[in-house]
Amino acid sequence: MGVLKIGVLTFHRCINYGSYWQARCLAEGLQERGHNAVILDHESRRVNLAEWKCAYRPTLPTHVPETDYAFYREKIEKFFAVFKTLPLSPRFPLSKPEEMENYDAVVVGSDEVWNLFHPWYGGCSLFYGDDIKTDRLISYAASFGNYQADWGLEQKWAEKLQNFDAIAVRDSNSQMIINNALNLEAPIVLDPCLQFFIHPDERDLTHLPQQYIAVYGHNFSDFFIKEIRAFAALTDLPLISVGYRNDWADEQWLTAGPHDFAHFMANATAVATNFFHGCVFALRNKKPFVCETTPYRSIKVQCLMELLGGEKHLVAADTATSVYTTQLSEPLASNITQKITELRKSSKVYLEEALSIKQLQIA
Repeated sequence: MGVLKIGVLTFHRCINYGSYWQARCLAEGLQERGHNAVILDHESRRVNLAEWKCAYRPTLPTHVPETDYAFYREKIEKFFAVFKTLPLSPRFPLSKPEEMENYDAVVVGSDEVWNLFHPWYGGCSLFYGDDIKTDRLISYAASFGNYQADWGLEQKWAEKLQNFDAIAVRDSNSQMIINNALNLEAPIVLDPCLQFFIHPDERDLTHLPQQYIAVYGHNFSDFFIKEIRAFAALTDLPLISVGYRNDWADEQWLTAGPHDFAHFMANATAVATNFFHGCVFALRNKKPFVCETTPYRSIKVQCLMELLGGEKHLVAADTATSVYTTQLSEPLASNITQKITELRKSSKVYLEEALSIKQLQIA
């Protein structure tokens, strides 16, 4: 396999730390393997307006005070600035993929690219391969998000996925959907933020204390807040909320950009989250953490922790205080780090083989 011209098709302009880093990590990971990889720079005014509106009111249904708008604007502007540093293809309209360049291979993923219920990308056939100009169409860590396997997949979407030369998914729910729709056992591979290196630009973090608990997410349950605050008081560690307002935290860092976030998570003493990439960055940096599952993110969070054997990091209303104390204090279990190492190897093998094979074998 020689040097390939590769396009990465994903959600790359979301005002979301995980979305930004998964896109960047996959493109740079392919570049580090010698390929000419870029992120396919699709654009839609409809999607942009929806994304920006959400970014100004990211904690809905919790009310966003008007005084926070300036902080969120600064955060948004930091995202706009780093979007320009991504390895991007020539821009083309989301609705006109025929205007994109030709590629030796296009990698669809990661993220919820096949989530038919995504609030603004749901039902976009481009992510199912329609009109993509490529000799080789594969997926890497693609996910159906909160679209449940027992809902089934309409035949028209299944037929589009049959045009892929290779399919790998990020979670067991997506694996089951593919299995049911295509009678294909798609391998599960690691999110790019766990698979590849993260290279954040240098940032000045002298305003942060040497030790702190990173709070990442929003609309946490009362039981979770109570336990996290109790642990913080017990350990005399400040709670710092990044990217979103959580008034129960000691400090708010609403203006953090993606590179700020990467350093912030890497330097944290422990992590309290209800986001998928909150777990991913805790795992990436081998940090103690706990995660509360939420209806929108429960599938991908639970699938990730089941895959890694880390179910004890997931907490609920009936979780004992001792579990919080243990999971926020003790190093990441060796079985989890070992499983990540194993999955990195198998994910690498899949990607190398997928970029060299000719056609997906549908049973």
